Amino acid sequence: MIDVNELRKGVTFELDGTLYKVLDYSHNKSGRGNASIRIKARNMLTGANIERTFSSGQSVQDVRLDFHNVSYLYSDGELFYFMDNETFDQPALEKDMLGETALYLMPNMEAKLTFYKGKPLDIELPTSVDMEVVEAEMAIRGDTATGVTKKVKTETGLTVQCPNFVNVGDKIRVDTRTGEYITRV
Repeated sequence: MIDVNELRKGVTFELDGTLYKVLDYSHNKSGRGNASIRIKARNMLTGANIERTFSSGQSVQDVRLDFHNVSYLYSDGELFYFMDNETFDQPALEKDMLGETALYLMPNMEAKLTFYKGKPLDIELPTSVDMEVVEAEMAIRGDTATGVTKKVKTETGLTVQCPNFVNVGDKIRVDTRTGEYITRV
């Protein structure tokens, strides 16, 4: 058991028989009485988000997670297949569990897969990924006085705001945590 005061962003815990991962955490202490801990968490099995408030002093069940380094192989539309770099097993994650993370997956990309009781739950991507631009809006000539940006679409379908000089066929580096353009490669 862990105290709710120890819950922070990224911590996984069990509540009412369901696994949750903390997305956001706030600790509020009023003048009198106990502090309240408010969290936003994602259900690791269904992907649904919840908001929950705990009183200081309550506790939740901690869980033991296993982490494996994997390489992304391919997708058949609904399932995304990975290969464990040590055992060569090929676990799969459902599209719903990945959510928008699926737009950052590139073939042979190294990632860290989280397992609970032998079942894959979540994936941790590298902080940036290089992608090729397949669609780009036309830049307006002479409009460079301010940091004007345009939308481009990458090979995985991800839409990114980029500077005007990025064109179709360019490779760009994108931050996987925020979805923002970093640089042209």
